[in-house]
Amino acid sequence: MDVAIKNSEIVYYIDSGRDDAKELFKSALYSVLSEKAKMDYDEIIILCIGSDRATGDCLGPLCGYKLEGFDKIKESICLYGTLDKPVHAKNLSEAIDEIYTIYKKPLVIAVDACLGRVGHVGYITVGGGSLKPGSAMNHSLPSIGDIHITGIVNIMGKLDIHILTNTRLNLVMKLADIISEGIHEFFCTEDLGEINI
Repeated sequence: MDVAIKNSEIVYYIDSGRDDAKELFKSALYSVLSEKAKMDYDEIIILCIGSDRATGDCLGPLCGYKLEGFDKIKESICLYGTLDKPVHAKNLSEAIDEIYTIYKKPLVIAVDACLGRVGHVGYITVGGGSLKPGSAMNHSLPSIGDIHITGIVNIMGKLDIHILTNTRLNLVMKLADIISEGIHEFFCTEDLGEINI
């Protein structure tokens, strides 16, 4: 697992090709959540961002779809963004307003696809702080998240929109499996007493 510092926050990079990728993901999530738990949050929100209209951008909705299939997860977190009800460029601001209207002190974990360097395609990142959705599509959208999780689905380039639409579904599914199963196992089977959220 690689570690980087971005905007004074630790970001973990996990290679989805490793046999222990899910365990590394859960470990990284625990580390980041442990830091955030020092603040006073009263609800955990998982906000899965993206559209099912482009293969490379459907990571968020796929994660949401898989998470809503786990009955026990609904006892631990509130979920926004699924294949049935995606959160994307056109309704992201509305979803953010709803979250901060309904919940007093939410801890928002934002999940989204992103583009990256050649050597990082297929990696999952977990870090403190927000992410900026829609950057690859040149959308000016609000930053969101106290914690961010991204799946690097393809390389950055001059024609990012075409890169997103020509991303292999196999890779996106693999990333979605690790992220959704990791979140489910983390929130439903880990002892979160030490984290105290």
